[in-house]
Parts: sequence; C-alpha cells; structure tokens
Amino acid sequence: MSEMIKFNVPPYAEKAMDYIVECVKNQKICGDGAYTKKCSEWIEKQTGTAKCLLTTSCTHATELAALLADIKPGDEIIMPAYTFVSTADAFVLRGAVPVFVDIRPDTMNLDEKRIEDAVTERTRAIVPVHYAGIACEMDAIMEIADRHGLVVIEDAAQGIMSSYKGKALGTIGDFGCFSFHETKNYSMGEGGALLIRDQKNVENAEIIREKGTNRSKFFRGQIDKYTWVNYGSSYLPSDMNAAYLYAQLEIADQINRSRLALWDRYYKNLEPLQKAGKLELPVVPEGCVHNAHMFYVKTADLKERTDFIDYLKGKGIMSVFHYIPLHTAPAGKRFGRFHGEDRYTTKESERLARLPMYYGLKEEQVDQICETIAAFYGE
Repeated sequence: MSEMIKFNVPPYAEKAMDYIVECVKNQKICGDGAYTKKCSEWIEKQTGTAKCLLTTSCTHATELAALLADIKPGDEIIMPAYTFVSTADAFVLRGAVPVFVDIRPDTMNLDEKRIEDAVTERTRAIVPVHYAGIACEMDAIMEIADRHGLVVIEDAAQGIMSSYKGKALGTIGDFGCFSFHETKNYSMGEGGALLIRDQKNVENAEIIREKGTNRSKFFRGQIDKYTWVNYGSSYLPSDMNAAYLYAQLEIADQINRSRLALWDRYYKNLEPLQKAGKLELPVVPEGCVHNAHMFYVKTADLKERTDFIDYLKGKGIMSVFHYIPLHTAPAGKRFGRFHGEDRYTTKESERLARLPMYYGLKEEQVDQICETIAAFYGE
C-alpha cells in the first residue's frame, strides 16, 4: 500500500526558521515583539479592520471579545450548535447562556431566518460562525443586531482570506476572531487574532490583553510608566510563534491559490457523483468568496458516512467527520438551550465527511481520493 494520505499537514514557509532564529538572537521571544507587530499590521492591511491584536488562540480572542462586549451572567448569546466548543465556552465562562438555533443545510451556517425568533430581553449578542470559510448571511444578521441593539462577534476561525460582498470576514461585526491553529490555512501552532471594527474599543482591548495594565501605551511612549487599570489576562503569543506565522503571511496569496486550485479539482472530479445523486458537495452562495479552508462531502446518512470513512481509511486515505452539535453534549445541555426545531443541525452534521485539504497536497493525491470515492459508490 502506498503511504497514507494524511488529513492535515500544518503549513510551513521556508523563511520561518530564519525568523525564529532571529527572535532568539535578538533575545526577544515574549509577546508583542517585532513579528507580532508585523503579523498584526499585515492582517490590518489585508482586512481593513481598525485594529488586530494577535492572541494565543482563537478561543482567547473570543474570550477577549466577550470581555469587551461586557457579557454578564444571565445574558443570552445566539449561536449555532454546529460549531467548536470554544464558540460557547467564551461566553459560558462569563456566566452567559448559549442559545442555539438551527443551521442552513446548504452552508452549515447559522440560519439567519431563525435568529429573530430566539431574541429575548436577555439577548446580548449574536455569534455567527463562518463554517469552512464561507460567510454567513451577514446583511440580515447585522440588520437584526442593529434593530435589537445586539453585539455581533464573528467566529471567523476558518475565515481568513474569505469575504462577504467585498468585506473581509471578521470585520463586519463589532469583533472578529481568527484561528492560527495547526489545522488552519495559516498557522502558528496555537494562536489567533482579535479584529476590532471600531477604534473606540481598541484601548480597552489592549488593556485587557495586557493583564489589565496600560503597558501598550507605555511601550508607545504615551505614558512614562504603566500600572494596573482594569481586569485582564495574558493573551499574548510568543514572538517565535508569530515569526513562524509571518513567513506564511508573506506568501499568503500563493497558499490561497494553491488551496483554491485543490478545492476546485475536488469539486470538478466529484461533480458527476453529485449529479448522479450519490453525494452532495459544498455550496458557496453568491457574494461569498471562500478560502478553501476545507472540502467536505455529504453522504446519505450516518451509517453511510461511517462506511465511507472506513472505506477511505482502508485505502490509505484519512477522512474525518466534524462537530458533534453542542446542544447534544453534556455541557451544552447544562449551560445552554436549543431554540426552535432542530431540523438540520443534527441531521446534516451526521452526513458530513471532511476530505484531506492542506497546502502541499498534490493534485494526483486529490485525483486518487476522488477515484476512491467513486469506487465506494460503485462508479
């Protein structure tokens, strides 16, 4: 048997080791060093956000957003149940209640038509999750938020380099959160970023991120000493992590083009199976530009998906399913609630299987995967 085709291989750019060594030689490996600043500036320029603050994870970026939004115990936060636990954890830690609503079966995103019915006098925020780097229907979500005075925190963990009607994901709501985990398009191992739309929130964000101190102003020479001024924590990643990331950001377009070419190849190869009614492929709505974060297929049901994944594994191809809906998990039942009918969240989650997708995956490997899938369906 040929070597196993892995599900994911973390992205790597050749200059990364040189940049990490430079950090060590300069004896500046803690947070907010030269490479942290370079990464933040790159993201600000790329997305147009007022401010980007690099964090230790997307989880911490979301926690930081919850603090900036002044989320309090008893507040209700509307979000999909089809998401990673961090989306809910950031608000549960504040004593808030995740209110899960159903997803759209086409994009696996929060169904904008189900949001308003879930709004109560306790609702404080909406958290749209841009699944697979494909945007939620943000015009409708922002309109609902404006009408009810709600904060919008975009979980754009998978969304860097994606856009909605020309606007970068993570920049449309009040706050946006990126992930640079090793499974993402661009990685620093563990890491994330908080995008801040409005300049008025920047100073408080810097304070909370710097353990509740005004240390950022001190480093800019705006004050002659810094002190403890508010609550906070340490959300700063090591500059060595940022150095690893920055090498990829320098070739971000190259990585993006490569991934999109692989995504398109998957789609073209598998489209006959979709037309034959054997499986379903991802949907990219008009106005959405995606980043090829993942390629998934949908099987008929849970049993077929289990057989599908086992078959691919037996042929040397790693395929995985994704989230177990949060409202069905023990903590989801304890801390949150599902509003309305679960028409699609559980049903669609049980059908979805993710295929290998990473920078460096070869075209012939994609062809092999697609041929194996065709064989599974007897084509």
